[in-house]
Amino acid sequence: MSLISSDPPSGAVEPGASTLTGEPIEGRTFSTTRRVSIDDCTSTGRMEFDAIGRFLQDVGNDDTDDAGFQELGFAWVARRALIKVESFPTTRSLLELTTWASGTGRRWAERRTSIRGDDGAHVDAAAIWIHLDPVSGKPTPWGEEFAATYLPATAGRRVDARLRLPKNPSEGATTQSEPWSFRKTDSDAYGHVNNAAYLAVAEEFLDLEEPCSLEIEWRSPTQAGSSLTAHTDDDGGLWLVDDESGETRAVFCRSAATD
Repeated sequence: MSLISSDPPSGAVEPGASTLTGEPIEGRTFSTTRRVSIDDCTSTGRMEFDAIGRFLQDVGNDDTDDAGFQELGFAWVARRALIKVESFPTTRSLLELTTWASGTGRRWAERRTSIRGDDGAHVDAAAIWIHLDPVSGKPTPWGEEFAATYLPATAGRRVDARLRLPKNPSEGATTQSEPWSFRKTDSDAYGHVNNAAYLAVAEEFLDLEEPCSLEIEWRSPTQAGSSLTAHTDDDGGLWLVDDESGETRAVFCRSAATD
């Protein structure tokens, strides 16, 4: 019997994916290397946010595979993330990615990842992932085996999974609107547009050339080919809205890296 409860420890609950905690002194961490490809970068040579998103997603899957939880790659969906870039990775640079569990709730966990490169790249991210039952698709507790492996690194830190960005632009705000549609190749094994593919929307409509922080919230899944509209304001906000249903599929907020 595990000595670690599958319930999160008691204590104050912090906002999920809103703080970039340091690497744990104790508990599991996982590291791997990955080289930046030409197609991961813009014409200026800096790594695109959607490529950063893929790297973050892949290292998480590599971690759970290495820990013996191969099935977990299909049991989590992203809810919210914070990515802070102090120095962008560049074309063909070699990156070291280190990831660990930095907080938990009963049906979700926060994953922290640091990216450092031989070109001076410096990226940090935190993301809230909801644990799903693979049969019903509903959120479910993550269980004792997961707790025994990942909970020690959290040092008892509890986080929530609440969405924090406004669902719509503020009333009276000046916004610009552009049509958007995802391709079939943006879909994943679930048949939905992959989490990382949404970051291409941020690349298209937000100014991300300078070091910055980007918050992302995935509100509801969408399908490739759906008619969508991207609404932006002058404060770094971006809303991706389904034209037919009026549902907000994702929200982004860009701010300076020092914020």
